[in-house]
Amino acid sequence: MNFASFEFLAFLAVLTLVYFLVPKKVQWIVLLLGSVVFYAFAGFVSFFFLLFAIVISYITVQILGKRIESLKKYLEETKTTLTKDERKAYRAKHKNTSLVILCIGIFVMTLSLVYVKYLSSMIGFKITERGISFGKYALEIMGISYYTFISIGYMIDVYRERAAVERNFFRHALFVSFFPQLAMGPISRYADTGEQLKATHSFDAKEAWCGFLRILWGFFKKLVVADAIAPAIGFIVSQKLGGIYFILLCLFYSIRIYGDFTGGIDIVLGSAQILGIKLPENFNRPFSSKSTAEYWNRWHMTMGNWFTNYIFYPLSLTKTMQKLSKWGRAKLGTGVGKRLPVYTATIITWLATGLWHGIAWNFVVWGLLNGVVILISQELNPLYEKFRARFPKLWNSAPYQSFMAVRTFLLMSLIRVFDCYCDVPLTFDRFFSTFYTFNIGEIFKGGLLELNVSLTQYIVIAVGIVIMTAVSRLSAEKPLREVLWGKPILGNAIMAILCIAILVFGSYGLGFDASAFIYGGTFN
Repeated sequence: MNFASFEFLAFLAVLTLVYFLVPKKVQWIVLLLGSVVFYAFAGFVSFFFLLFAIVISYITVQILGKRIESLKKYLEETKTTLTKDERKAYRAKHKNTSLVILCIGIFVMTLSLVYVKYLSSMIGFKITERGISFGKYALEIMGISYYTFISIGYMIDVYRERAAVERNFFRHALFVSFFPQLAMGPISRYADTGEQLKATHSFDAKEAWCGFLRILWGFFKKLVVADAIAPAIGFIVSQKLGGIYFILLCLFYSIRIYGDFTGGIDIVLGSAQILGIKLPENFNRPFSSKSTAEYWNRWHMTMGNWFTNYIFYPLSLTKTMQKLSKWGRAKLGTGVGKRLPVYTATIITWLATGLWHGIAWNFVVWGLLNGVVILISQELNPLYEKFRARFPKLWNSAPYQSFMAVRTFLLMSLIRVFDCYCDVPLTFDRFFSTFYTFNIGEIFKGGLLELNVSLTQYIVIAVGIVIMTAVSRLSAEKPLREVLWGKPILGNAIMAILCIAILVFGSYGLGFDASAFIYGGTFN
């Protein structure tokens, strides 16, 4: 079931109707059944992996929860008979055993994720006349990344005593499998959605209207912009074009992945909003970022938070890192020694991020390049601060701020192109071709029209980009849809215009299927 389809809208409409008609105390059951039906479209294998994740995470958190309760009870009963040191030693021993249980649960969950990621990488990207996409089976099980990360995060939060233990197996299953976030995130934590999913909800006209407008906006970005530019990307990659076409590939792919991914997330968050569920935001105007680090604080934010909270911080605070820091201070100097754990944890975290996207060399290089660029930027930060102090007016001027945003966009577009070729040597070869075959004149001699995209489509894409940029800026302080709710005539008119634009210019129809989302989004 493709999120960007009338089939999904019909499913959501029926589910919403049933959800608000049934007694409130069974609303969560409707959501669970709806999630089961939604994921059942992926087939038995995909459903098995989901059920496996639910069972393993449930068993793990139950054991951890009971151990936490037993520890508190024992310490309360012995608070007058044990010394402070004895209590500390018992707590440490008890915690270590719980850590072993947690690690076993994470290992089992990760094993299934690695298996699926390996399978996805074996199938890999394929170039079609519609652009770049994953193989069908890989798409069907793409959601395992998200519900596995949700499950692992929940287990760790229970171990850290930062999340309550859900004793009801079926409520736990709903938290892990809530259908909007199965395919492409966001990666929510129990604190984000756990209690919301159990709570009762009444129909709210404003939430429903804003949610539906957000879904339409997601359809617009996906079908009118992202899918329209996809054929040009597919043509450039399949023909291995270099020079100016490599530059176009970088720009086109950034446009596509932004429209595709943020469009999908808009559909996800809008669907949940209609049902009265607020999922965490995943994007915050990433192309306005002035640095790579800022970019990754704005792009796929829940993924970044997950890797930061569950890999970077725990890794950087281990005894091994403390020893590494001590060695670095002795051998390389105090300054380098202090930062060595941060360097190492950053590189490992970004390596893991790359492998999360797929077990292939292009993803490894992509992850490592992001990590290296962020570290270099951090090392150059003192120079940036000196420049800022020396030229404050220039630094704060609109032209210079725009320059930094454009620079970051171009750099991230260049790094992200490793997604396209899935061949590291070829990617570097096409990059260097821009220095000796920069055939810019070709695009003014009809070259653009030879990329399987018509002039009319280019105009529609350009207008779509202008609209997306304008909406992004207008939503900087407050979501535009909430402003439009207070202006019903204008709001409904915009909703109607979006519907017409999607129907007229959207990439769909007889003999044409909307391409699957790059980060998943299809279960059929």
